[in-house]
Amino acid sequence: MFEGFSIEVKPDIDAFMGLITGEKAPGRVHFAELFLDEQIEAAVADRFGLESGVSEGAPWYVLARRIKVLEFLGYDFVYQYHFEGMEFPRPTDHKAGDTAAADQSKGDRTWLDESRGPVTTWEEFEKYPWPEPGRFNTSSLEWLEKNLPDGMGMTSRAHSVFEELSWLMGLETLSYALYDKPDLVQAIADRVGEIFLAAVKVHAQFDKMKFLFGGDDMGHKTGTLVSPDDLRKYVLPWHKKITAATHATGRPYLLHTCGNIEKVMPDLVNDVKIDGRHSFEDTIEPVEEFYKRWGSRIAVLGGVDVDFLCRSGEDRIRERVRDILDACHPGRYALGTGNSVANYIPLDNYLYMMDEGRRYSA
Repeated sequence: MFEGFSIEVKPDIDAFMGLITGEKAPGRVHFAELFLDEQIEAAVADRFGLESGVSEGAPWYVLARRIKVLEFLGYDFVYQYHFEGMEFPRPTDHKAGDTAAADQSKGDRTWLDESRGPVTTWEEFEKYPWPEPGRFNTSSLEWLEKNLPDGMGMTSRAHSVFEELSWLMGLETLSYALYDKPDLVQAIADRVGEIFLAAVKVHAQFDKMKFLFGGDDMGHKTGTLVSPDDLRKYVLPWHKKITAATHATGRPYLLHTCGNIEKVMPDLVNDVKIDGRHSFEDTIEPVEEFYKRWGSRIAVLGGVDVDFLCRSGEDRIRERVRDILDACHPGRYALGTGNSVANYIPLDNYLYMMDEGRRYSA
């Protein structure tokens, strides 16, 4: 059982930003995740006694605990991806029991209907309760702005154009609509893109919002979920606008996107002009191979395969981390999982990964 870190790491958001932009080589290994499941945050806080002084009944209890957990783990930034007013309502009727360990379980896991979503006709489009930028509630970001420790920044993710398009229509319905109702597909993509573009201006109000972290899963194991040309027509133009608007505020734009998106990577780098890519899976392409091709152009984040992290023992995890760092550090690379710290990852295995990153820096 992992008992604690032997090497101290203090948050340094300026150094992390130098890594992202490529303006300064990192002096140590830095860490990056899209997010940790709340069950992982709670498990870390419980094991290492990080809830001292944090009242469970406090209005911002989860954020206060998150700060303590991420600072303890050695991250340079705190994420806050959900604030009131940015929701796209949709049913989540499908449920199944969580297979995570009992002390890290969510209870039930839910997923969306891939066949049909809430917006499949023009009538449904008109009646849908679209988020209104003027009603965004940023109180959580305001609290973080005032309470982040020295050395830490924050990020937010409100930019998932393809995901929202596919969830609102249902992936199956979308696939037919690309041929049968392209005008409706365009209208939904444009409405979603306009909302996310407006969110950039909201995020830019906060000085400690150091970068934006878009999340838009566009691929599966062997290719993109819809054709690359359809992504270029409906989705990537909005990411280009969002990236440009983010750059106009002086911030980098990073993109988390799952799956095999090789056919649109040149578009993302050369046209959209993302500053970094996150989400890697060994069966698609090990992160070291991606780094060889793109690490001189953009930042590369994460890459310790989640399946590997779930199934492997300490020695193999530490060896894999060293192999990745040998290939990618120092450079525009930050260590982390290939996707996110899901609640079904054994906590010790995740901590071995983090500890080996600290040791590598020493």
